[in-house]
Amino acid sequence: MWSTRTAIAAAATLAIGLAAAACGGDSGDKATGAGQGGFTVPKVPMRQSLGQGEGQVNLVAWAGYAEDGSNDPKVDWVTPFEKQTGCKVNTKVAGTSDEMVTLMRTGEYDAVSASGDASLRLIASGTVAPVNTKLVPNYADVFAGLKAKPWNSVNGVPYGIPHGRGANLLMWRTDKVKAAPDSWGAVFDGNSPYKGKVTAYDSPIYIADAALYLMSARPELGIKNPYALDQKQFDAAVGLLKTQRGLVGEYWSDYTKEVQAFKSGDSVLGTTWQVIANLAEAEKAPVKVALPKEGSTGWSDTWMVGAKAKHPNCAYKWMDWIVSPKANAQVAEWFGEAPANAKACAETSDKKFCDTFHATDETYFSKVHFWTTPIAQCLDGRKDVKCVDYSKWTQAWTTIKG
Repeated sequence: MWSTRTAIAAAATLAIGLAAAACGGDSGDKATGAGQGGFTVPKVPMRQSLGQGEGQVNLVAWAGYAEDGSNDPKVDWVTPFEKQTGCKVNTKVAGTSDEMVTLMRTGEYDAVSASGDASLRLIASGTVAPVNTKLVPNYADVFAGLKAKPWNSVNGVPYGIPHGRGANLLMWRTDKVKAAPDSWGAVFDGNSPYKGKVTAYDSPIYIADAALYLMSARPELGIKNPYALDQKQFDAAVGLLKTQRGLVGEYWSDYTKEVQAFKSGDSVLGTTWQVIANLAEAEKAPVKVALPKEGSTGWSDTWMVGAKAKHPNCAYKWMDWIVSPKANAQVAEWFGEAPANAKACAETSDKKFCDTFHATDETYFSKVHFWTTPIAQCLDGRKDVKCVDYSKWTQAWTTIKG
């Protein structure tokens, strides 16, 4: 989440993996999932019971998701877990979703905090196993709006435990952008007066932001899901982004760099996260954010267990711990996202935190289209057309940036 997801090699692997998944075979079960076009998933057994912890667990995680006090002595939810369970936590911080997919495919890691642009890849390739939520007691208190979604389940079978969620928002400098924008058109207008000062997220998944805008700006395209684009719809989104390229001064992937860009005035308008806006305001940058009238894209991360996990008992114990009220509150505040556990809101140090991040506002999140891996089987349910898969999104992103 901190860095762009643009590894061509991983995209090539994705294309092969999803092609195989789509074709099916004797080892697969047919699955359709909520809102999914249908693809074959390998048979990977779901764990039915837990035993003693194995003494350690190897995680692949986003920076800030498994803090042990080494970055800040006051920020530590790993040590209490280790003391309570006897499972030593070994964390590999990944900078991109592609890196997460590659690492999990080695079989050396037990669990991963996958974003929606990676989770279906991991499911389709048989890299992760279905999760028995009965073995994760704190799952009962996870917001209903995060359960059984297209990016974390297939055919109603859960493949992970929701960790948190957030929206990709529109941010602007109030001293430079006088009229408060309420539409993503502000960052896509080819005649924008802010040429060279617009910023955009540096990732192939950003193509969905353009598609989201086109859902209302060009209704004749018939886009229903920004992650389910047929060739004509995809070409329109890519065309819009190529026009936007002339406006963009900098694509961002490192949140600290975007904070500094808005602070210095190098960027005055663009996509952001709530935590970045908070940090920019703390740095005295005159910024405001909004969820535009078209809605937005966003992320919902999911803890998934490796199909070849060597420490599955500790992995399950970790998943239950990280979505327990106190730990989930800690990680949400540290990272800057809405927690997954409804009871976490009572545990945050900032009692207004959940209001700021709209944690309990399902109406707000109903307007957020969470990252989901684009696959050839259209995620909007269409059967009469093929959609453009993520490997082609990655190739297109390279041409968009030039």
